[in-house]
Amino acid sequence: MAHNIDKELEEFRRIMEVPSTFEEGFRWSALFGAIFVALLMVPGAIYMGLLAGAGIGSAAQWVTVILFIEVARRAHRYLNRSEIFVLFFMAGSMMGVASTGGLLWQQFFVQSDAAAANGLTDQLPRWYAPAIESDSFAKRTFFHIDWLPAILMMLFGSFVGELANVILGYGLFRVASDMEKLPFPMAPVGAQGIMAMAEDIEAKNAKDAENSWRWRVFAIGGAIGLAFGSIYLFLPVISGALTGTAIQIFPIPFSDFTGKTGQYLPAVATGLSWDFGNIIAGMVMPFFGMVGSFIGLVFTMVLNPILYNHGILSNWKFGDDTVSTLFKNNIDFYFSLHIGIAVAIALAGLFQVVRSIIQSSKEKRKLRAAGQTKRNAWKDIPAGRGDISLWAIILCYFLVTSAYTAVSIFLLFWHHGGWEKVMATPEVRNDIRNVFIVLIILGFVYTPIISYVTARLEGMVGQVVEVPMIREAALILSGYHGVAVWFLPLPIANYGGMTVFYRQCELTGTKFTSIWKTKIILFPLILLSSVFFQNFIWGLDQIPSVAYPYAQKMWELNAANSCIMYSSTMGEYSMFEQAFNIVYLGYGALFGIVLFSSMNLLGAPIMMTYGVVRGLGQSLPHSIISQFIGALIGHFYFKKRLQLKWRQYIPVVAAGYSCGMGLITTVGVGVTFLSKAVIKLSF
Repeated sequence: MAHNIDKELEEFRRIMEVPSTFEEGFRWSALFGAIFVALLMVPGAIYMGLLAGAGIGSAAQWVTVILFIEVARRAHRYLNRSEIFVLFFMAGSMMGVASTGGLLWQQFFVQSDAAAANGLTDQLPRWYAPAIESDSFAKRTFFHIDWLPAILMMLFGSFVGELANVILGYGLFRVASDMEKLPFPMAPVGAQGIMAMAEDIEAKNAKDAENSWRWRVFAIGGAIGLAFGSIYLFLPVISGALTGTAIQIFPIPFSDFTGKTGQYLPAVATGLSWDFGNIIAGMVMPFFGMVGSFIGLVFTMVLNPILYNHGILSNWKFGDDTVSTLFKNNIDFYFSLHIGIAVAIALAGLFQVVRSIIQSSKEKRKLRAAGQTKRNAWKDIPAGRGDISLWAIILCYFLVTSAYTAVSIFLLFWHHGGWEKVMATPEVRNDIRNVFIVLIILGFVYTPIISYVTARLEGMVGQVVEVPMIREAALILSGYHGVAVWFLPLPIANYGGMTVFYRQCELTGTKFTSIWKTKIILFPLILLSSVFFQNFIWGLDQIPSVAYPYAQKMWELNAANSCIMYSSTMGEYSMFEQAFNIVYLGYGALFGIVLFSSMNLLGAPIMMTYGVVRGLGQSLPHSIISQFIGALIGHFYFKKRLQLKWRQYIPVVAAGYSCGMGLITTVGVGVTFLSKAVIKLSF
């Protein structure tokens, strides 16, 4: 098995090497870049997320980078790769906030049919959304006193979450990369686009554009993105803005065939996503991972009719669309099955980590016996990288975890009427005490363990491990009655994924201090721009509505799925009790263990195993098909022609494609905003 895994992952490992020097990437260009993204890209990202569900995250990053490279060039200044990386990181951070839904999702959820049907509307806490009677909903504005608690919580969560992520993720990177020397095979994929930009600048500066292959490949991807984006996103956006009727050549977000294929494939969601980005994504991702996803999808298409005929998928009815099919199947079977499979995944990941730790310990003992070990491995770091002391990392961890815990307990006291009322009510007092114990366990026990395990697994095979339903199980077992506990800023996180980012930072020769300075600048801009533009877009039209096809189609499904868990602490028969089945959970765990064990014995690539799990059940099949087609084209045509260069080329093509899509959709969103503003003028 090890040979097969290494053979595939080695393609990613060999793409880039760590440079010998590190440069400061934070300049005034980063500040101007942040302002540019805040004013132009954030509203576009929010709008496109509502329209198509994809947003313009990576596209906005490349648009920002290219624009500032060209501006700097005309000022006779050239950005180095570290400055480009900081610009890229800065734009990505702001897009990440813009794509979450944020306050727009919260205003929808409190008014949603799912919340009303499950009796949650009147029980949602004030720091999540104001009461449904608030006139802010009629006025469609967040600039209202009733929304102040929700905005303050967003401020707190953004600040503390970002602080913890960058500092604690850095500490885990030091352990996984510097001390344990893990390879991080997937990190070079994300750094290739940066190198393309830097190489282009260096080639033009040295009058040697012949060797700038990355820029040529990036330009090809950009042209593809511009061409497809003009048809897929720009046409419906611009036609809707100018005529009031959106013209869609390719349906957004996907074509739904479920209502027609139900007589042949009962309880199976069928359809196709027309987003060409899925084709490219299938080429970028490991081939065997895409093969596994397709195998899992086919398995589901065979299994669901059998489950339907045996009365397990009993809620499905002929004529149901994709959204209804996925939700009903989730309630009947897949909610519990996926928990069981996720348990098996977590156990497999933990097994890999424990096995690697044991092997590493044996190797260290051998080296120690031979007198070849290094002392103070924590201090064995590249010079000039911008590292910080261990005590700062530990202090940050304790401050962040304590802040989350203290604020959560304060919010519960506030929600239940204050100190005196809580202390006079034994049931509520016991509930809050139990929640406090849960917070301590999650923050000081579970979070550091799962973060380290993930960091190590990312370093070995580029995978993230998550123990399923830990948060949900902890809150349910606390015995708390009500839904307020689900909206607390819990001290549970997995900081291990951040280690890949720091590896990319290292590969591009960027000082880590550049990232931390950028975060300080970003925080107020992210807050102000996201609140302002969410308020502006809400004022344009009701959300969701026909103007936003993705939100209209998918948000109610997301709300219904969320209510499954929220209803579990209501103290009465709930949707959670209907969906949770310990027998199905056991089947899922057994299936996952058998899957991992059998593929291990057969020597199958580990990426295929994770892909099979991804393709099972409730992953949107419409995207998996497109991604599998892309994987086949990449593996059997381009890879045979280009060999290892294919693994270097395709991430750059993907970056260029995102840039092209971003350019064309940003223009469309700008025209839409202008047209809406003109319509609203009183003269």
